Amino acid sequence: MMGLTPFEVCVIALVVLAAFGLPISLSMIGASILYLFDAGLDPGSVAEQILNGLYNSYVLLAVPLFILAADLMNTGSLTDRLLKFCLMLVGRFRGGLGHVNVVSNIIFAGMSGSAIADAVGIGRIIIGMMTRDGKYPVAYAAAITASAAIIGPIIPPSIPMVLYALISNASIGYLFLGGVIPGLLLGLVFMVMNALLSRRRNYPVEPPVKLREVPRATIEAFPALLLPVVLLVGIYGGVMTPTEGAAAAAAYALLAAAFIYRALTPRQLYNVLLSSGKATTSVGMLIAGALAFNYVVTAENIPVTVQHFIAGFHLSKFGFLLLVNAVLLVLGCLLEGTTILLIIVPIFIPTVNALGIDTVHFGVVVVVNIMIGLLTPPFGLLLFVVANMTRQPLLAIVRECVPFIVAAIAMLALITFVPETVLWLPHLMGYKG
Repeated sequence: MMGLTPFEVCVIALVVLAAFGLPISLSMIGASILYLFDAGLDPGSVAEQILNGLYNSYVLLAVPLFILAADLMNTGSLTDRLLKFCLMLVGRFRGGLGHVNVVSNIIFAGMSGSAIADAVGIGRIIIGMMTRDGKYPVAYAAAITASAAIIGPIIPPSIPMVLYALISNASIGYLFLGGVIPGLLLGLVFMVMNALLSRRRNYPVEPPVKLREVPRATIEAFPALLLPVVLLVGIYGGVMTPTEGAAAAAAYALLAAAFIYRALTPRQLYNVLLSSGKATTSVGMLIAGALAFNYVVTAENIPVTVQHFIAGFHLSKFGFLLLVNAVLLVLGCLLEGTTILLIIVPIFIPTVNALGIDTVHFGVVVVVNIMIGLLTPPFGLLLFVVANMTRQPLLAIVRECVPFIVAAIAMLALITFVPETVLWLPHLMGYKG
């Protein structure tokens, strides 16, 4: 076709289809089929790659189950009770509701594994609390809500880590452990930034919770707080695999919502299942498209070509990681995170192995990069989610997000160049690396 190679035709087709509004998943499938036709290969290979990838991967079952668990935890009064508990813990400090926002996302991170689920579930309530009576500007409430939501997929469970394990063969269990300290560090730097901004702007201090109300708030939140404990003890105690843990999380969330809190009606359960099914289909289509396109990338030997190209620069481990961070942060401004994870990251894996970089460390660094991408314009998905919730101009939210993005990048630099911040807990639990 006009002297172009089949791969060049494939890339052009992918860009054109996506530019005309076709979902990226279908664009990747369509471009891959065109490549096979142009290269004289069997187009049935696309279907074979998709079916083998989707139906032979036990680990992928964790994705719909974690999505379902998050949707169930977002239903009824569960989020309200968690927010009351967090208000009791940190509401009394300057900028207290901002701290509540971050801490509630840290706790909720142990249940959902999805940044969007956290932003939608906690966001609607906490933004209302922060903006009531003009306590905080709406744009600031939206910005800290979006920023805190990126903690969710870093602290286990994590859907992006499940997908990374699929492409890298890294252990999901150790990836989950590796995300704990970076997730807590990210929460800490966000709280420090919120404290600094609150003191400078004189944001209010919430009245302290009366001592007699503490036991009640703790008891009401306890069943929800127990879910991360059940999940992590089950996985790291050897009782269940991460996929089985996802099923246990969904079952526990259903039990808590329907029978303990009595906050789930049959109609709500139907809506939760419908919403989870739609979200799962969206992720599944992206995975299918990535599997098809990865077949093209492998057929063209792109990963090895990239490995040889990078080797020509004689980069050290940390030089390579710095390059990857720069590439992923730029791509995060332009592409959806799952697309980056499934299409771009596999190209780096051979080089990671050749340089002796730990795949668990690399995986956590990648996931943090992708989460920061959810906050960076022009295509930061979380920005659009909170803008839609608050009806605020996108530019105003972006301006308020900048300090939190800077803090997140500083934390990313720390975990990149101090691998033990990621690997200490896995090593403690027997990871040999």
